[in-house]
Amino acid sequence: MRQGMILFLILLFAGNGAGQVAAPPADYTAEDQVIFDRYLHAMETKKTLPLGELVIETARFFLGTPYTVSTLEKEPEKLVVNLREMDCTTFVETVITLARTVREADPSFESFCRNIQRVRYREGVIHDYTDRLHYFSDWIYENERKGWVRDMTRTIGGKPYQPDISFMSTHPESYPLLKSHPERLRVIREKEREITERKANAFIPEASVTNSGEEMQNGDIVCFVTAIKGLDISHVGFICRQDGALHFIHASSASRKVIVEPRPLHIYVENIRLTTGIMIVRPQ
Repeated sequence: MRQGMILFLILLFAGNGAGQVAAPPADYTAEDQVIFDRYLHAMETKKTLPLGELVIETARFFLGTPYTVSTLEKEPEKLVVNLREMDCTTFVETVITLARTVREADPSFESFCRNIQRVRYREGVIHDYTDRLHYFSDWIYENERKGWVRDMTRTIGGKPYQPDISFMSTHPESYPLLKSHPERLRVIREKEREITERKANAFIPEASVTNSGEEMQNGDIVCFVTAIKGLDISHVGFICRQDGALHFIHASSASRKVIVEPRPLHIYVENIRLTTGIMIVRPQ
């Protein structure tokens, strides 16, 4: 289906929309709107569920959706709304934003776009590539400030964790929009330094994942902490309980689609190379 730039023009004080913030320009297809409408219909009897359960129902709605990387890489930077294909981060962003949007008094595709821009960008404003929350620990920090999530890791037994963030600035060749704009490296380095200097981080070490499982709830975001130098979190998904065991739903690069991970969480952590533990973040 042909993809194009569609500009929402919603007047700030027009008619019944008085006081609303105008929807941002967004890059999407007609199929994305169809999927959004289908989601609203599917959640009509579920939108009053506790938020964690609604998050899981929303995540399950996307089971089988193809895994695709680099869907956000546009120049100039713009809001990309893609419900047809996702990576692990865009899957998490999409699910928690839809779960919030469907609870609104009058949910719309426009309000979904506003919400996903708010969750994806540092101040909810797009100037350029450096405004996007590229590191997931930074994503947690900023969205906790906005009241969208709460980092539960320390509460459920996490140990102090101090990532040394530098991966993007030391591997600009892996990021085309950095490689082609070297002037952005200074901003990225400054943000990496700021993330590294934060003292409140915690993680649950690999050996303690099973013991902390009882404190995890359906719909919690599980973040996989990595030993890759300069990086903090390498993968994310949603906690779900299945047949009495702790599993998670994620956009899987191995399966090339959104799945319920067949391996229990602690087995997955033990078997993924360079994963040292997890963080648990609760949508609010």
